[in-house]
Amino acid sequence: MAMVRSVFVSDLHLGCKYANAQALLAFLKEHEPEYLCLVGDIIDGWRLRRGWYWDDSYSFLVRRILGMLKGGTIVRYTPGNHDEFLRDFIDSLGSVQIADEFIHHAADGQRMLVMHGDQFDSVVRHARWLSLLGDVGYNALLLLNRWFNLARRRCGFGYWSLSSAIKRQVKRATNFISDFEDAVTRHAASKGCDSVLCGHIHTPIISQRNGVRYLNSGDWVESCTAIVEYTDGTFELIHRPVHGDTFQPATADSGFYGEPMSFAEMWPNDSGEPVGVSPRTIVRNLSGA
Repeated sequence: MAMVRSVFVSDLHLGCKYANAQALLAFLKEHEPEYLCLVGDIIDGWRLRRGWYWDDSYSFLVRRILGMLKGGTIVRYTPGNHDEFLRDFIDSLGSVQIADEFIHHAADGQRMLVMHGDQFDSVVRHARWLSLLGDVGYNALLLLNRWFNLARRRCGFGYWSLSSAIKRQVKRATNFISDFEDAVTRHAASKGCDSVLCGHIHTPIISQRNGVRYLNSGDWVESCTAIVEYTDGTFELIHRPVHGDTFQPATADSGFYGEPMSFAEMWPNDSGEPVGVSPRTIVRNLSGA
């Protein structure tokens, strides 16, 4: 396997007590990429305004990122709706490159548009009060999810994401995701890009839409996923499990939590063919698989 050239992570939500900063820290300690792209909502300004929450793992993670920056990693940050205050510092935050969108030039020369994606969420743009209300509801759902999974563990069952199940079952949520992906890929095409990478909707996937490769890096509140680019120009969606004492390999058949979930093939090579990897291996367990 080629070496990791770039790492893309989004939606960590530091300031939210459910952020899995320690899992992301462990992942980043395993790699020294040329590029680290923080694709929005890394800091949760909305939560921090309502009440300060910051534990040691958050500070250790920030130190790791600064250490990577000092070691020569190029760090790029595209602010999202939860850390939108950073948009006041675009182009002016020391060595960290900040912009609403970046063009990432992949190892094989393809152009990838990188952005958080909240610009294409009509609720965030036109009904901010409703978005804030939804954030409070999501926080309550995460609390319910914690107690629900505590009961499951006591009964001998594994982790199961309540909010992910709701998103898969609610038609309106499914339609929102589809509309979001459509708008984002059309925007990337208008910029002359071959692909687009974003976050925002906490739905990790690699797929094809409107003739553009669509990559969503997911989040580090529930799915704990990232997108990596290897030095041979391939991209992969990877998962680092944090629930339970033993790590099981994640596959395309099992999804993240034992639920059916389909994943697209890896980024194709210059000839347009997949890089000889079964869809089963697209989501890899970072604990050593």
